[in-house]
Formats: sequence, structure tokens, C-alpha cells
Amino acid sequence: MAPPAATLPQPTDEAIFLSKFSKANGTPVNKGSYEVSENYEGKYQFAPIEEAQVSRAMIKRYFNMMYERAVSDVVIIGAGSAGLSCAYHLAKSRPDLKVTIIEAGVAPGGGAWLGGQLMTPMVVRKPADRFLTEIGVPFEDEGAFVVVKHAALFTSTILSRVLSMPNVVLMNATAVEDLIVREDFAGRQRVAGVVTNWTLVALNHDTQSCMDPNVITAPVIITATGHDGPMGAFSAKRLVSMGLLKELGNMRGLDMNRAEPAIVNGTREVAPGLIMTGMELSEHDGSNRMGPTFGAMMASGVKAAHEAIRIFETAQIVDGKVVG
Repeated sequence: MAPPAATLPQPTDEAIFLSKFSKANGTPVNKGSYEVSENYEGKYQFAPIEEAQVSRAMIKRYFNMMYERAVSDVVIIGAGSAGLSCAYHLAKSRPDLKVTIIEAGVAPGGGAWLGGQLMTPMVVRKPADRFLTEIGVPFEDEGAFVVVKHAALFTSTILSRVLSMPNVVLMNATAVEDLIVREDFAGRQRVAGVVTNWTLVALNHDTQSCMDPNVITAPVIITATGHDGPMGAFSAKRLVSMGLLKELGNMRGLDMNRAEPAIVNGTREVAPGLIMTGMELSEHDGSNRMGPTFGAMMASGVKAAHEAIRIFETAQIVDGKVVG
């Protein structure tokens, strides 16, 4: 029997490019021999690159991430203030869990980039100021509440904290088009995953044909899609159309003192496998809206994380499925 053929090392994308670059410019360029310069007096110079390297760097990482997260531990629908607060507390408390956030918008953050009526300060009632302190957001103390000088300071900080965690991924510009619902070990209808598509595709099903979706399964889904709107209250409305909820409670008028505790205290598993947090609960339960105060969003997100952890501590989960 002939000996196995020798396996030759394959050139890297960088090595292939440097070879082409050398031939095109008539100057030998070896790995590590090119010069870069951070001279802002007209001599700033980048390392050389080929366009295909950029594409391959993005494609490899993005689709590896999609492959790895096809089975997640927790999927959070919506990256607004409640969803991000939930992701932060959950990922910090349970670094062993794969937390996948799905956000329909290109820019995560929901309505937390501004305060009320397009003004920039963010008002947070106590004791939710403790969450701001934990993530490192400064504020002015006004007694019963605190004020962050710009809502974007909170949102950019929580985004940075969440995305720096190795067990969290964010798929933005990605819409959840449906929920995966299966009969579980007890014969109940259980939410077991999400059906996804790129948002631009989801918005154009009426103009094109046959643009099938993708799926992500997880034993716990946390929905934080906000109150009714173009893509708001998605899961609450889908529960009704599937017959898992008789009817929506519909959000009541603004009452800050009733609304915020109702949202936090009402955060729970509203259907097997589906935890609801944030303003989506106002549509599900028929509670009041709160207007431009954000403490309940943070606290509701933290409570949703506690609810998810409770499921992982009490349920029997095998290969991403609750089996007991």
C-alpha cells in the first residue's frame, strides 16, 4: 500500500494577497514587512488589504455565529432597554448560557436613545438607579428619581456591556416572523424557538414571493418587543392568533405610578417557554403606559433574567429542549 500523500500547508488569504500585491507593485512584500503609519500630517498609511479579505472575514464569522446559535439557551426578542437589561443580568449571572438577542432594527436600543418628546435626558425612578450604578452610568440625583444627562449614555453603555460578554451575540436587522410551538413532555403547547428573517425581507413579503425564513431553537424565549407598533407586541399578538391567549388586554392610558410597578411585578412566563418583559406586557395584561420614565424597563429586564434562571434551575433540559 502506498504511503499517504503529504499534506502541504495551504496559503492564508493574507499570504495570497501579499503575493499578488508584490507582483502588481513590483516590490516584494512579506508578511509583517509592510509599513503602517499613524502620521496625521499627510502620511497616514494602512496595512495593505484585498477586498475579498474583508468579505471573507465578515462571512466566516457571521455564518459561524449563525451555525453555532441555531440552538441557543435563551433567545431575547428585542434589544430595547428591557431586552438589553435582561441580557446583561442573565449573561452576567449565567456565563454558561448562550444568550442570543434578535433585533429587527439596524440600531439596537429601541426607544431608549431619547427621553420624552425627543428630549435627551432620561428619567429613572428609584430604586432602579442601582442598575445604573452597576453598569457605570452617571446621573444627577433629584430625590425620588435620578436623571441621566442623555438617554444615549445609558443605551450605549448597556450595549457595550452586553456585547463585551463572550456568551452573548446580537443579530440586528433581523426580524422574528413567528414562534416555534411544540407539544412538550406534559402535553402542553410550548414555545420552543423563533422563526427569523432579515428585516428587509420580512417587510417585503407582499412584493416578492417565496422568501423562506430561518429558525433558532431554545428552551427559553424572552420577548421584549414593546407596546403595539409596526413590529411591537409581536409575541403577545401571536399568542392570540395561535389561540394560546384569548385576547389582548390592550394598553391603558398613562399613569406612571400604576404602570411601572405593574410592569415589573407582572414580568413572568406568560406561556410555557415564553417570558414577557417590558412594555409588551402592557398590551398582554392591559396595564397602563408609563411615558418617559425608564426604571421599570431596567427592573423588568432584570426580573425576566431571574425568571429564565429559575427555569434552568428547575427544568430538565436536554439538547436545547425541556424534557421534564
